[in-house]
Amino acid sequence: MAIAKSASHDVIASEQQLADLIRQIQAADRVALDTEADSLHSYREKLCLVQISAPSAVILSNVEGSRGTASNVALPGSSPSLGMTVQSVCDFIVDPLSSLDLEPLRQALEPREIVLHAADYDLRMLRRGLNFAASRIFDTLIAVRLLGIHEFSLGALVKRFFGVELHKHSQKANWALRPLPPRMLKYAVDDVHYLLPLAAKLEEELERVHRRDWFQQSCGRAIELAAAERERVQDELWRIAGAGALDPHTGAVLRALWQWRETEAELADRPPFHILQNHELLKAAESFTSGHVPDYKHFSARRRQTFREAAKIALQSPQSEWPVMRRRSGSRPTEEMRRRSDQLRERRDKAAAQLGLEPSFIASRGALEAIAADSARATALLVPWQRELIGMED
Repeated sequence: MAIAKSASHDVIASEQQLADLIRQIQAADRVALDTEADSLHSYREKLCLVQISAPSAVILSNVEGSRGTASNVALPGSSPSLGMTVQSVCDFIVDPLSSLDLEPLRQALEPREIVLHAADYDLRMLRRGLNFAASRIFDTLIAVRLLGIHEFSLGALVKRFFGVELHKHSQKANWALRPLPPRMLKYAVDDVHYLLPLAAKLEEELERVHRRDWFQQSCGRAIELAAAERERVQDELWRIAGAGALDPHTGAVLRALWQWRETEAELADRPPFHILQNHELLKAAESFTSGHVPDYKHFSARRRQTFREAAKIALQSPQSEWPVMRRRSGSRPTEEMRRRSDQLRERRDKAAAQLGLEPSFIASRGALEAIAADSARATALLVPWQRELIGMED
């Protein structure tokens, strides 16, 4: 049976429309979410859109002013034993940049199971933008990898299960623009429209192969990781790829140029790579240290002057202020550690071949080496089903 493509939507723009959406969310146990942000267009990334899809079986179709539009999404063979059978979904777009108070939306969403694809980024953006912390998730990316499906982008999955080609023309668009053109709204809706029916199909498959418990373990770990604060040590951020090979004097110049770039990016409200990309920053530091003055046509006179001044100050700084250049840390693995790592890898690869899974999804090379060096790290790095498959049972 064919699937109806999602339609373009207006953005929820009033308190009444938001209240209607919240009532519809509260009537469902499971809703799907996706987000759009402006990381490619501003200095401080911000949440720009929240797309929400709810099952139309619980949609209050006579609610006046609703901005959602139901689209029939067939689910051949859906099993009522796995929960509701979704025959259609209703999609909504919420604007976090508007003046709407979204605290009631956060409260409505948190108790529900949230369907996402590749949940980590969306969960972090929702936490930053709405102070939202998920209690239950259904990550379709985890599900398909547990089923041994190797093409796991959302576009590939929608094509595989529903025969619909998603167009990614707005993937790098500026989502902070207002008003958003219809093609961008349609792109945003497409990213959430198929998640509920996809989750229902994947749920059936996980039950069939008896991996639902594994899935729940992995989703639980995904929630934990997304909730963890990623510490940003300011004096370490300038150590971009290639910095470890520099001498301390050149490192001092690189550090100064990186700090200059941050200031310029914040002033312009643009991502730092719009000012100067990392590889250019590295070359510039090397050029200044060797006595050459690099130049860039896109620099204004003011920017060119501050760029050179930052390098000059670093070049003239005393050796006591130069950074300590750190090569790759860590001691060489012992013969016993290598032996344990090889044993773990052999078990992992054997299990992966038997189950039709990617070996790295069971345990990455880095995780295996860390566990070989310290078996106590297994619990932090792997969930129970992964530990069991590599022979690290509790």
